Amino acid sequence: MGFLDFLKGKEYKEENVENSAENQTAEESVEEIVRGAVSEIEEETEEKVSEDIVDEVVEKMTGLENEVKHDVEVSMASGEMPAENAETDAEDEQETEQAEEAEAEEEAAEESEEAEEAEAVTETAAEVTEEHKKGFFARLKEGLEKTRKNIFGGLDSLLGGFTKIDDDLFDELEESLIMADLGVETTMKIIENLKKRVKKEHVEDPALIKGMLEEEITAILTEGAEEEFKIIPPTVILVIGVNGVGKTTTIGKLAANYKAEGKTVLLAAADTFRAAAIDQLKIWGERTNTDVICHEENSDPAAVVFDAVNAAKSRKTDVLICDTAGRLHNKKNLMEELKKIAKVIGREYPEANTEVFLVLDATTGQNALQQAKLFNEVADITGLVLTKLDGTAKGGIVIAIKNEMSIPVRYIGVGEGVGDLQAFDPAEFSKALFEK
Repeated sequence: MGFLDFLKGKEYKEENVENSAENQTAEESVEEIVRGAVSEIEEETEEKVSEDIVDEVVEKMTGLENEVKHDVEVSMASGEMPAENAETDAEDEQETEQAEEAEAEEEAAEESEEAEEAEAVTETAAEVTEEHKKGFFARLKEGLEKTRKNIFGGLDSLLGGFTKIDDDLFDELEESLIMADLGVETTMKIIENLKKRVKKEHVEDPALIKGMLEEEITAILTEGAEEEFKIIPPTVILVIGVNGVGKTTTIGKLAANYKAEGKTVLLAAADTFRAAAIDQLKIWGERTNTDVICHEENSDPAAVVFDAVNAAKSRKTDVLICDTAGRLHNKKNLMEELKKIAKVIGREYPEANTEVFLVLDATTGQNALQQAKLFNEVADITGLVLTKLDGTAKGGIVIAIKNEMSIPVRYIGVGEGVGDLQAFDPAEFSKALFEK
């Protein structure tokens, strides 16, 4: 190592890195450090360094040391950093402030954007909800077109043929209502109420009978109407009814509706007797992306329900819907089987809410009412599903069932689409029935 390297502080810097500050004690003077370094140089070069050069180096190093000490003392006394550092810190501080301001502006912009998006989403949701309501009522009204025409279509001409309200008018009206499948009991109740109102309100114009009839039917449909029916998980729904009423299709549509509400659904193919019933339910399972628990054809329906219930429990499924064999109310063995299935559900899943939905074909008119009465004698029916209301001119059966039975109508089918199986709302039904 040359002497110039020493003047540049190379060796001193290296020693500082290798040794701690404790080895470079304050007791060593500049002269001692310089002379120690000179001795090493002399040993390496085997040449004698002039004393004048040593003195000169010591003098310069001592002066440099004093200047550094003075600058440090001044800085510490004033609490200021050297100008170069001060400028750097000032620049850093300014950059930090600018960064913070930019970040704050960015956050404010993001918050504003999020607020705008939230407002837009809210507006869109409101529009969708309103559109859904309009679509729901429009489909209901369209589905009840034949029923409305059958009950009220000929009413204007019937009433127009009378100049006064008398027994003949009421006889004609009674026949018209019975033909619309309101049934004898419901029809007689309406006619009796109309006669009392005509007498009490001194009504003479036959045309006013139409409005009074609408009010009577609306009163029947809305009387004692409960709050909106809701499925509370976990729930097991047992779907029963005679063949051909649309049980399996109803189950598929129920599954689609419940899944649209965010519920988890499982299907059980317990109709093991009818040919292709299991395959039909599997097709609905594929359409609605719903698992189907099934056994081989002609296997024990109660065993299928047993496996399905335990699957629903282990998966924590919200709704289990069980298809069952179509049965006539006078088939004792099938009705006993239905009791067996209900017993399995009660034993294996007592904590679940159990619903028994009887599916009725509205096109069968009074026969549907008779089925409901007889099924109710052997099964604990909790709700009715009336299908094919869009294909019948005898939708008055809804009014008859509502008047004569304490079993609530849960759903009505007013079309072939999945969305056409609608929760029964008495007020909406009445409105759709009478609105032109």
